[in-house]
Amino acid sequence: MLKSQVYQPGEDSFLLFQKAREEVRTDDIVLEVGTGSGYIASSIHGRMVIATDINPHAVLCSHAEGVQVIRTDLTAGLRRIFTLVLFNPPYIPTRSYERLDDWLEYALDGGPDGRRTLSRFIMQVPDILAPGGRVMILVSSLQNFKKCEEFFESAGFVFDIVGNEILEDGEELRVYRIIIA
Repeated sequence: MLKSQVYQPGEDSFLLFQKAREEVRTDDIVLEVGTGSGYIASSIHGRMVIATDINPHAVLCSHAEGVQVIRTDLTAGLRRIFTLVLFNPPYIPTRSYERLDDWLEYALDGGPDGRRTLSRFIMQVPDILAPGGRVMILVSSLQNFKKCEEFFESAGFVFDIVGNEILEDGEELRVYRIIIA
């Protein structure tokens, strides 16, 4: 396992964890998509907590933290049982010539507009979300909040903003709670 290839928790992870901890219920079946180091999944307490990551180094790292983790792309192969889904997607706008072509890139590269992985996730999550389930997702101002909100609505979700933080460089982070309308 190469820890240098695993996304380590930062302000975004801490904000999502804080809001997820406020949201989680003891009977929730929780999925953290793209768990990275396993920081959030190892610290959340629902009835069952499972995580996914595509990065084999992240899978090993989070497993070492006691996380039940599945190596898969986002939610591929999972079933509709989750009552709470958490996701801190890669959101850094990245052009193809800026890619580093390593495993850590999966945690950072949001595509040209920062929304590529978020878009894929939003289209997949209804297939794994139990009736009445909730999704908590971190979004950065680098992704254009208005465009993300329009995408949530066009995909049939309603949302509210449950937390935000402005970083030293002026970037704003928000945690959205979204549910199927």
